[in-house]
Amino acid sequence: MTRGHVGWVALCCLALSGGGCTRRESAETKPPEPPAPAQPSAPAQPSAQTPPETQAPEQKETPPMATTLECKLSVPASVPVGQPVELLFQLTNRTAAPLYVLSWRTPLEPLGGRDFDITRDGAEVAYQGPMKKRAAPPPDQYRAVAPGATVEGRLDLAQAYDLSQPGRYRIAFPGPLMDVTDKLPDTARSFEVMTARPVTCPVVETTLTKP
Repeated sequence: MTRGHVGWVALCCLALSGGGCTRRESAETKPPEPPAPAQPSAPAQPSAQTPPETQAPEQKETPPMATTLECKLSVPASVPVGQPVELLFQLTNRTAAPLYVLSWRTPLEPLGGRDFDITRDGAEVAYQGPMKKRAAPPPDQYRAVAPGATVEGRLDLAQAYDLSQPGRYRIAFPGPLMDVTDKLPDTARSFEVMTARPVTCPVVETTLTKP
């Protein structure tokens, strides 16, 4: 065999040998592993819902109970001089309980003292009526006033005040009420236990005209 043939045979062997190696490596290559099966996801837990807050019913504010008596005065708009000047006094119980009011020094009885402040065109009018002195008041001198009820008294101011001149007269009842209690006394009520109570009466005015 010539030297050329030997070279060619060696070259062929190398070629065959390399192909064999390639086939061997391919045969030894592991196939890719199949992907792991997907794990089933856990069912979604329902979210805990906060129950809606219950709104408390709206509380309506209760107006405070009145604790006083309400007073009102009324007189005619005008009166001729020399005629009676009648005053109407009204006392209303705005509290929740019955009250008993001593009538003394109020229009709930005839005038027994200077119980009104009266001016004529700004000048003070003199009081000319009686001045009573009294002992402890007996039960019959008290006027019962039920809750929401009104008691009233009338009197002629001309019998006790100098209303002999024409002019504009301003009439005020300053109070107080000498005694107010929630229980009618069984016997004469001592001055030491009497409870005076202030009362506000709006001022009224009248005009005395020439006859």
